[in-house]
Amino acid sequence: MDEISTDTPRADSPCPAADADLAFNVFAKSCPSRRTLENVTGRWGSLTLGALHEGSARFNELRRRVDGVSEKMLSQTLHSLERDGLVLREAQPTNPPRVDYELTELGREVAERLLSLIHFVEGRMPAVLDAQQSYDAERGAR
Repeated sequence: MDEISTDTPRADSPCPAADADLAFNVFAKSCPSRRTLENVTGRWGSLTLGALHEGSARFNELRRRVDGVSEKMLSQTLHSLERDGLVLREAQPTNPPRVDYELTELGREVAERLLSLIHFVEGRMPAVLDAQQSYDAERGAR
């Protein structure tokens, strides 16, 4: 795995349009890495990647795994993740057509990092709930 920089880039740092030798900068609003980050870390993107980490799935299987996602949102999410090279859509020439979704190698790497964060957050929920309760008690629940 590549090492991740912990330096926070400046927002005014350049972001290349096509030069692979330059670093991308998610903090620059015109950088394409920002959109990919949004696709990956958005609610449906991260949950879809996590669900596909369990293995390939058909559309309705994914809808059941990602509880609460609408058909429209799942479809949009899968298209975005496929465009970013994270999900592979494989249509079988059967009647009725069968479409399976699975992670690409890049998608698997991204999903593993996301799942580490997901498991960390799940494991720290007692502290989060305590903090929320203290916050609400100090400021009055809304």
